[in-house]
Amino acid sequence: MSSVNIPPPECMLRPLEVPYRYLFGPGPSNVPPRILAAGARPIIGHLHTEMYEIMNDIKRGIQYAFQTNNHMTLAMSGSGHTAMECAVFNTVEPGESVLVSINGVWGERVAEIAERMGAKVHTMVKSPGGYFTTEEIEKALAKHKPVLFFLTHGESSAGLAHPQVGSGEHNCLFLVDSVASLGASPLLMDQQKIDILYTGSQKALNAPPGTAPISFNERACHKMFNRKIKPVSYLLDMTHLSNYWGNDSKSAREYHHTGPVSGFFALRESLAILAEKGLENSWRQHREVAEYLWKGIEDLGLKLFIKDKDLRLPSVTTIAIPDGYDWKELLAYMMKHHQVEMTGGLGPSIGMVIRVGLMGYNCSKFNADKALTALADALKHCPKRRG
Repeated sequence: MSSVNIPPPECMLRPLEVPYRYLFGPGPSNVPPRILAAGARPIIGHLHTEMYEIMNDIKRGIQYAFQTNNHMTLAMSGSGHTAMECAVFNTVEPGESVLVSINGVWGERVAEIAERMGAKVHTMVKSPGGYFTTEEIEKALAKHKPVLFFLTHGESSAGLAHPQVGSGEHNCLFLVDSVASLGASPLLMDQQKIDILYTGSQKALNAPPGTAPISFNERACHKMFNRKIKPVSYLLDMTHLSNYWGNDSKSAREYHHTGPVSGFFALRESLAILAEKGLENSWRQHREVAEYLWKGIEDLGLKLFIKDKDLRLPSVTTIAIPDGYDWKELLAYMMKHHQVEMTGGLGPSIGMVIRVGLMGYNCSKFNADKALTALADALKHCPKRRG
């Protein structure tokens, strides 16, 4: 007699169906055919020699994208949050002081992560769209004397590219989030004296979600490899990950976890595309397309949330929600009638903005026109209510 008494679910007996959507939100972005093809290559073992060669390629590609010579450069097996937690878990011990600048959702996340692992968290807070001056940062550093200071370079929840990233030498580590900005807005890790930098695969890099480049300089390595206690996460322990990526002094790599083989294939190809295009060309393209989009938005009678165009994030544009409209209705209309995804705010910017992302493969004036057409149609057909 069979011991199976739960039948196969009907949904599993049907073929997978996935619609094509124009992903013009803050990420993930549409993935180009070349990267899709890379992810579809035959699986090889995660400890095979050929896999190590691909991981070495990824490391060099990240060093170029970050503009760093840091040896301790690798990609996390997970999303940008994985890199965020890796940075905090490895460089901070319980009871140590951490300073977090919060001008959107990502600072909020880092503050919570640091708090959960027992750090003494101090925050500098601005409303969405605000930024921190060098004087404000210096004052807070002097007051709280943290071992780690966090700042978001591209705050995608507000559409802000933070100015003055990198403010000289401090007696603490400088951690920067570039998930929404890498490849789209100028950032130079070594020149700007950033101790730890991370990003995600799914935005301007145009790889599928699930891998997260990160790099630590020598100061950061000295701190995290001279801890009193082990990090709270085994999976994210850089003692093991440095060996897995061939970054320690051991002659052989040992098993730590099974990395996302197909994800690494795709990430390697995305970094190759960026190298072929050139960083400066990528920055220029994102800026030109963003300015074209900004003009089109204003021509529709809409207002950009970040007033100063020098502070706008080229990869993610934020539109102030127009008076009288329900932003959810606008987004739903564009999805239904144009297969275009845009999103509302996130965290503290919910109810304040509509976010439009044109990154990497999606970064073209053709796609900007498609986004503007969808917006214009939604404004025309969605009901406008009196205040």
